[in-house]
Amino acid sequence: MSVNFAESAITSEKELREIVGVPHQNVVHKTISIIDDHCKNFISKSPLFFLATAGAHGHCDVSPRGDSPGSVFVLNDKQLVIPDRPGNKRLDSIMNILENPQVGLLFVIPGLDDVLRINGQATIIKDETILDQMSLKGKPPLLGIGVDVEEAFIHCPRALKQSNIWDYESWEDKATLPTLMEIFQAHLKINGVKING
Repeated sequence: MSVNFAESAITSEKELREIVGVPHQNVVHKTISIIDDHCKNFISKSPLFFLATAGAHGHCDVSPRGDSPGSVFVLNDKQLVIPDRPGNKRLDSIMNILENPQVGLLFVIPGLDDVLRINGQATIIKDETILDQMSLKGKPPLLGIGVDVEEAFIHCPRALKQSNIWDYESWEDKATLPTLMEIFQAHLKINGVKING
């Protein structure tokens, strides 16, 4: 079944606010424009964050980034650097940043339902002095993503609480799930790629 979303689309902020309402002033004013000590502490304890980017034509990408806690290097109260470790060479985030520097970051600490959100302007850097400080097992990242921070704020725990993400008893049994390779090969087949063996 195909749905025409335009038939019930909301097309103005006025209409949206009539349905949802307006945020409390404290929610509006919780956003800061610096990386304060609380943000630095949160980032230093986060082994996982999500990087959101969009290309020049609006095509979006969200990439999970996992590393040891503190791998994101806070330069000062307005700038941080993300190490770009070697991967599959798709470079989805990097290519988007070349076209559109606006990025969003969402930092997660295992067991904690609150998340830290940071938005800003990104630049792909190759400054060896900075990259050497983010070495992993003696190897610096090939590139870094420098972010000039524009907004930082703590986000309420509702989504993570509702999802029971940290409650291992609610987790799906891995034996019932397809493996990465099964999904990967199925998607290759959809795209007409023949798989040997």
